[in-house]
Formats: sequence, C-alpha cells, structure tokens
Amino acid sequence: MTRFRVDPGNAGRRVDHLVAVALPGLSVATARRWIAEGAVRVDGRPARKGEHLIEGQTLEVDESAASRSGPEALRVRPDGQLAIAILLVDPAFVAVDKPAGIPSHPRAAGELGTAANAIVARFPECAAASPDPREGGLVHRLDTGTSGVLLAARDAAVWPELRAALCRADCEKTYLAEVSGAPPDAGEASAPIGRVGRRGARVRVGGGRNPLSAHTTWEVIARRPETTLLRVRLRKGRAHQVRAHLAAAGYSIVGDSIYGGCAADRLHLHAATVQFRHPRSSALILVESPPPTWAK
Repeated sequence: MTRFRVDPGNAGRRVDHLVAVALPGLSVATARRWIAEGAVRVDGRPARKGEHLIEGQTLEVDESAASRSGPEALRVRPDGQLAIAILLVDPAFVAVDKPAGIPSHPRAAGELGTAANAIVARFPECAAASPDPREGGLVHRLDTGTSGVLLAARDAAVWPELRAALCRADCEKTYLAEVSGAPPDAGEASAPIGRVGRRGARVRVGGGRNPLSAHTTWEVIARRPETTLLRVRLRKGRAHQVRAHLAAAGYSIVGDSIYGGCAADRLHLHAATVQFRHPRSSALILVESPPPTWAK
C-alpha cells in the first residue's frame, strides 16, 4: 500500500496523473485502470475517474489488489517468430538486445511483434511480472527506433525492486548517438522535460506537461565529414531525453524525424550499456549491447 498527502505542488492535478508520477514506471493508462478497479482511494473513498485533487487530501494506492485484479486478456502474448538476442539471464531478470524498428511492448491486447512478445516467448513468467500487463515484465522502455539493452523482471516481487534499482544514483545508462554537425568535445544539458501533444508523443525541453528533471552528458567519440558520433550518459531516463536534449543543443540525431534529424534508414541511437545494483544481492551489474553498424 502506498499512502501520501497531496502537497501544494500537486494540488489541482488529476488523480490518474498523480498516481502515475508517485509510482515510478506506472503508466497513466494503468493508473486509470486501477482507479476503475477501486484500488485507488482519496480520503478513504474510491477515487473518481477524472477527479482533480485538493491540497491536503490523502491518496492511497493498493498495488497488490490492483495487480491481482489485472485482466488476463491484456497480458502479453508470446511471439516465438520474433528473433531477439539474449544478453544476460539472471534468476531475477533477463536482459535482451532490442532491435531497431520494433516497439518495446504492445499498445493493445493481442498485438504481436514487440520485444515484450519475444521475451514472454522465451520466459513465460515475465508475462505476470509487471503491474501493467501489457509490459511483459519490462522495467523501462526504448523508443521503437532505438536499439539496445532492455531489462525485464521475472516475477512480480522483483519488478518494483528492479525498477527502483534503475532510479538509484549509482545507475548509469550510456547511449551511442550519431548527430548532425560538429559539437564540442563534451557537453551537457539539465533542462526539465515535459510531454506535449494530445497523446504525449513528443516532449519539450524546459516546458510541456508535468516537466520532470533530466540531466544528460555527452562526449565525442569520432568526427565524420558531416556527422559526429557521441557517447551519451544519463541516470534517470525520461521520455525522449537523449533525442530532445541533443536537438535542443543544436545537434539532432541522424534519422530523428520528430526532432529535426536528417533523413536516414533508421534512428541512429543505441542503448549501449546499463549499469545498476542487483535488486537482491546489491552486486554491481553491467549489461552491454554490441554497437550497430552505423556506430562502428
């Protein structure tokens, strides 16, 4: 059970949005489902759909009740036809190498062809590991065009622990990105990032809805005639963080049609490594994905 009071900074926010912010990794869609199932209460009564909160109200979220009541029909279906490389298998989690061009997880029940479908085909227990049944145990996501390391929990007890490990200060993610132009040898950005658009498909640096803190650093690996290869580092990954921060600095990623990148066969962004503490042993884990052709 998660319980907290609505502070002045969150007064006026919609209950589903606040639940999603309060529980890292939870989507707004899942928060809405939990509200409909009665797993969210405001001042002791069931929360109402679309309700806006008032300062001082007490919000309670019963994650265990919500997880038990999740509809089986929404769980990720296995897709054994989709080939995906396994990077690391651990009793608590699995790490895979997501190819570019496939989504991380389905957006609708029954959808196939995503990394989560491939994971569930190899590790069926992942299907019941995440609070959102569409995620197949995933504790983070990569954009469809981004390749690289993707992690999934293997049971429901591990999921929040692994998610928390990815939010700790000692977690670090590195990306390879090919950008247009000639940036300086090193750079950084720390402006917050918020969603824009009706479906939140884009983000805005320094604005947007519910902007979240974000810090990105980068360094030059190789300079090419019209582009530059960068190694990018971050800790808590926000939606489109690398793409948006680099574009705002004037160096859009090659193939990024949303943030002004030049045309290419694909988005030149690769999740190269994830370093984190094991959720059970606290040992430092480093998962690496081989660089794609454009990054060599």
